[in-house]
Amino acid sequence: MPKRFIRINLNNRKAAYVIAVSFLMVSLFLGISIGTVYIPLRDLLQISLGMLHVIPEGHVDQTLSTIVINIRLPRVILAGLVGASLAVAGAAFQGLLRNPLADPYTLGVSSGASVGAVVTLFFHFTLPFFGHYTLPMLSIVFSWLTILLVLLFAQKVDRSMRVETIILTGIIFSSFLSAMISLMIALTGEELRQIIGWLLGGVSMRGWAYVQIIFPFFIIGSLMLMLNAKELNALTFGEEKAYHLGVNVQKRKMLILTAGSILTGAAVAVSGTIGFAGLVIPHVVRLLWGSDHRHVLPLSLLTGSGFLILADLVARTIISPIELPIGVITALIGAPVFAMILLNSRKEGRR
Repeated sequence: MPKRFIRINLNNRKAAYVIAVSFLMVSLFLGISIGTVYIPLRDLLQISLGMLHVIPEGHVDQTLSTIVINIRLPRVILAGLVGASLAVAGAAFQGLLRNPLADPYTLGVSSGASVGAVVTLFFHFTLPFFGHYTLPMLSIVFSWLTILLVLLFAQKVDRSMRVETIILTGIIFSSFLSAMISLMIALTGEELRQIIGWLLGGVSMRGWAYVQIIFPFFIIGSLMLMLNAKELNALTFGEEKAYHLGVNVQKRKMLILTAGSILTGAAVAVSGTIGFAGLVIPHVVRLLWGSDHRHVLPLSLLTGSGFLILADLVARTIISPIELPIGVITALIGAPVFAMILLNSRKEGRR
């Protein structure tokens, strides 16, 4: 992480939000419009007005309306919420750890959330009072425990907690948790197809029920991070300096880690493991618009949402009618970016 914030003047800041919102709106339109049946903008407007009861239902094509409302719209919204959750969680982890390589995937948090989800599917757990929210709740708990264990283990190995140590620790935990998931898959029977299909990552055939599952956790986690943006700025200078600036370091760290775990756990619960979305988007946002988390977090949220909507669009259309897992698309984009970040960080370390 750069030690000095890049200053963003008011005009550039406005431009950043205009570009991010425009990118999200275009992504939403393309995601809803393009598919086996192409739906032009005029029909989309008619369907939207019909949903709002502005025009009579007779003026709306019912077939297209069904496709949009019951199939594409929930899928696009779910992809957007997942992308926003992973991107804003990645931005928070990178800021907290002062590490541009940190994200839910490389830190093992996604793997921890995956274990929680697979355990729920494997044993058919249902927590009292939570009902269908059991899946995201257990994913969140496992993801939170994983990030704590990764940081504790990294601190035991290297008190300075260098970038390489944290990343390697995350990879170790991720590999171990992946082995646990493989073991559960090997022992399962009828649930095998469901678990493997979920692990591949995707938002197809999820419907509005999954949007309802992730939405409250997305709101809670995002608000927690946004309210701690100033403290996150201070923490990027180091814990000691943040303490002297009046930040309750331990409390803020726990709040940020908890919020990131909530977002990651809920996203993994509804979409499976999708790598690199939390790594690429915050890094690009910082390169373009600076390191002030008061703006990095919302801009990452907007950009990450649009990015995953487009990734899902590519995944379901590039070799239609066969659909690829979204994780394949994000990995094809994210892996080269990850390699470039790693090489740049090595070069800077040698200077």
